[in-house]
Amino acid sequence: MAGSPDARSAGAAPLIVLGGPTATGKTGLSVALAERLLDQGIPAEIISADSRQVYRGLDIGTAKATPGERGRVIHHGLDLVEPDERYSIAQFRAHARGALAALGARGGIGILVGGTGFWLRAIAAGIDTDALPSDAEVRAGLEADLTRDGVAALAGRLRAIAPALAGRTDPRNPRRVVRALEIAMLQGDAPLPTPLGYPAPVLGLQLVVAQSEHRRRMELRARAQFAAGLVEEARVLRERFDPALPCFTAIGYRESWAFLDGACPLEAAIALDAQHNAQFARRQRTWFRTERSLAILDATGDPLPAAVARLDAFVGTLG
Repeated sequence: MAGSPDARSAGAAPLIVLGGPTATGKTGLSVALAERLLDQGIPAEIISADSRQVYRGLDIGTAKATPGERGRVIHHGLDLVEPDERYSIAQFRAHARGALAALGARGGIGILVGGTGFWLRAIAAGIDTDALPSDAEVRAGLEADLTRDGVAALAGRLRAIAPALAGRTDPRNPRRVVRALEIAMLQGDAPLPTPLGYPAPVLGLQLVVAQSEHRRRMELRARAQFAAGLVEEARVLRERFDPALPCFTAIGYRESWAFLDGACPLEAAIALDAQHNAQFARRQRTWFRTERSLAILDATGDPLPAAVARLDAFVGTLG
């Protein structure tokens, strides 16, 4: 994910990429790094690369930055559309590039943070999402198949015809499975478009946590989210929107609805939330193992000192 050495001439802000699986502390660390830059008089803004945080109202369940954190550091990529609106990676790429161009014009540094690996790569590696094939008729047929057969059946088809592409696709996410199948049907199990590169210097960091500690954190976060009002958030959203919408594959909502409907007690819903996050984290780790350009930071303890050291060295190269 390395970029060219001349940030200002390219017009984009130098970029810090902070990735890693869920519940590794990315949000808190990104805010701390941004505040360090701001304390040095360097404009710094955060771009969320999370495909669920773009939806308004999905706050607790998607672990968005808190109002306090957003008040301290400008955030992009949050609350962009309603849950029943489509939002594509191409839209995100345009949104993020616009924010980074404006920040670069002011001599600032961007922090791209999230666990949606392809969204991180689309910006930091410069993947041309418009180069991916599409066909409205094929897409419509797959949408009809999804309605009739369900996401599990389509995920099985994807694994059968495009195992490499399936390995990069969340099988619980109907929108991504349909899109991956569309690509597979049009061009086969082909690699992603050749990266174009980011037009400014990039510092890539990946947070990792020892698995036993990671599971403990996911359990603590699930409990904290339910205590913070996740069930009520899920209830309000279900009253306003179709619960079958793709955005509600975000972990926490269906578990909350199961509790509300009497299908399981509260403790069982919390345990399911933690279990599903652990499964999701395993898929994320598989993705991030391919991102060799992201330097590993052990977040089992406190990653801030090591991150600050890398940040300061990065800023020193910018001149």
